[in-house]
Amino acid sequence: MNDPTPTEHPAALEDPAITELDRARLADAIAVSNRARLSGNHPFGAVLVDATGAVVLEAENSVTTENDCTGHAETNLVRLAWRAFGPDALGGYTLYTSCEPCAMCSGAIYWSGIGRVVFAMTEADLASLTGDHQENPTMSLSSALVLNSGTRAVEVRGPALAAQAMQSHADFWV
Repeated sequence: MNDPTPTEHPAALEDPAITELDRARLADAIAVSNRARLSGNHPFGAVLVDATGAVVLEAENSVTTENDCTGHAETNLVRLAWRAFGPDALGGYTLYTSCEPCAMCSGAIYWSGIGRVVFAMTEADLASLTGDHQENPTMSLSSALVLNSGTRAVEVRGPALAAQAMQSHADFWV
């Protein structure tokens, strides 16, 4: 259960549309997930990138330290992005995340107006690591399904760098 090797999506099955810029920004999100873990939180991180490819915001998971079950990295980032840039600008931004957004985070991303999401490991990869851990009840619901069930399309790409993202979770969910 705690083997940090992706079983569902080996590198050969990575999303072929992932670019080198995407890989670099995913590595940034994974670094944020490592910082979240060092801060005493669940190992998830996200970064927001503008149309030029520059990182403009980042957010860690804060569920434990803020005692807030909605303190997922993506939801924290959406709150910051909405205040900083507003919905009109966010259509041109990309949210990079160390793990595929859950249904709650996908809903927040959708409502924010962010136009693109790129993730490292899948929700299925996460479930293989956490099992039925009470602090992370995963859902078998893809972010693409949630993000594209409304009136506007959100581009969703991933997985990529799954093995690297899973390393952040090594021995965490025991």
